[in-house]
Amino acid sequence: MFQDRQDAGCQLARALERFRPDRPLVLGLPRGGVVVGAEVARALGGDFDVLLVKKLGAPGNPEYALGAVSEAGVYVATGTVESLADEIAERRTEMAHQQKLYRAVKSRISPAGRTVLIVDDGLATGATMIAAIQATHLAKPKRLIVAVPVAPGDVALPGADEFVCLETHWDFRGVGQFYGDFAQVEDETVIEILKEFA
Repeated sequence: MFQDRQDAGCQLARALERFRPDRPLVLGLPRGGVVVGAEVARALGGDFDVLLVKKLGAPGNPEYALGAVSEAGVYVATGTVESLADEIAERRTEMAHQQKLYRAVKSRISPAGRTVLIVDDGLATGATMIAAIQATHLAKPKRLIVAVPVAPGDVALPGADEFVCLETHWDFRGVGQFYGDFAQVEDETVIEILKEFA
């Protein structure tokens, strides 16, 4: 159990200490992953940025991910892009709004040639993270590491050079079950964190 996202980030940073000499680029997935990722970046003396990715929820069950959409494109695990057209359009609108807010504070850092750590507060299906991996690969990083505090025991992340996870569980109902405090992170919090690293 993690006290909150800051605690999870501090614990995750200890497991990632070997990447300190690379001065890695830490990419946090908004919004919870931004809080965790910022702690990792602070501890490792790395650069920090956000990577916008949105889950594509199943019709009638939005918590179940059928895929994800990122700044760079769409990844669909189940079904077709056509069947999710409305959902994709809605998520792209949300991302455009976040881009406007976040990039006004801090311009994007290129992952090209860098050791990149993609951080979230946990994984459920992995669909959002797979989209994040695909989007980051387009920029040709030197190596790409996915790092999360918690994930199901059977999650697969094709395209990552390495997967660092503090705890894997087979009895996995949701990321929030492993946190004492899993309050929603607002855009204002993300903006304050970005200002610190601008």
